[in-house]
Amino acid sequence: MSDLRNSSTIIRAVVFDFDGVLAESVDVKTRAYALLFQDEGEDVVRQVVDFHLKNGGVSRFEKFRFYYSDILHRPLSEERFQELCVQFSCLVVDEVVASPWVDGAKEFLARNEKKYTFAIVSGTPEDELKEIVQRREMDHFFGSVRGSPKDKVTLLGEVMDEYKLKPEEMVFVGDAETDWHAARKTGVPFLWRCTSDEEDFLSGYTGPRLSSLKELESSIP
Repeated sequence: MSDLRNSSTIIRAVVFDFDGVLAESVDVKTRAYALLFQDEGEDVVRQVVDFHLKNGGVSRFEKFRFYYSDILHRPLSEERFQELCVQFSCLVVDEVVASPWVDGAKEFLARNEKKYTFAIVSGTPEDELKEIVQRREMDHFFGSVRGSPKDKVTLLGEVMDEYKLKPEEMVFVGDAETDWHAARKTGVPFLWRCTSDEEDFLSGYTGPRLSSLKELESSIP
C-alpha cells in the first residue's frame, strides 16, 4: 500500500466510508442490532453488539448470517433473512438521515469539491445508501456512491476503473478494519478516522489518526 508521507503523486480522488466517517451514525446501527435480537436474551445481544462494533464496515447481510451460524447456532431461512433486512432498514434509515455530520466533514467537502473527485464506499446496501445520501442533501458532492452487497475491495477497484485512477492517486478515509483491509488489498493510501476509544483497534496501522475530519486537509499532501 502506498504511504502518503513518502509519495510525490498528486491525489486526485478522496473516497470515504460513510458511518463514522461522514456521519456520526455508528450508534444508530448498534441500537438496531440490539433491538432485533433483544428477545434472544442479554448474552446474545452482548455478543451481537460486540461483533458489530469489532467488524464495522462488514455488511448487515454477512452479520445476520454470522449471528445465526456462530451465536444462535441455528439455520437462518431466506424468509427470516429478508425479514431481518427489512426490519433493520426501517429502524435505521430515518435516524441515519438525521445523524450529525462528523466534525469537519461537510466543510472539507465544500472547500475541496473542485479539487478532488469524491466517492463513497460503504457496507450499507447501495440503494439504501443512495437514498440516505440524497435525503441528507449531500449527493451533489459525490460522483460515485457505492455499497453492498459487493465488498469494499471490489468497490474501490470500480472507483479506480470509473475515474481511470491509479491506487496512489486516491486516498480512502475509513474507520474500520474492513476499510484498512480493502486499502491494503488495492494499494490505496489509507487515513483512519479514529475515535479516542479505538486507539489500538487497527493492528499494524502507522499512518495518521484523525479524531475528526478537521484534520483531513492537512493529512493529504
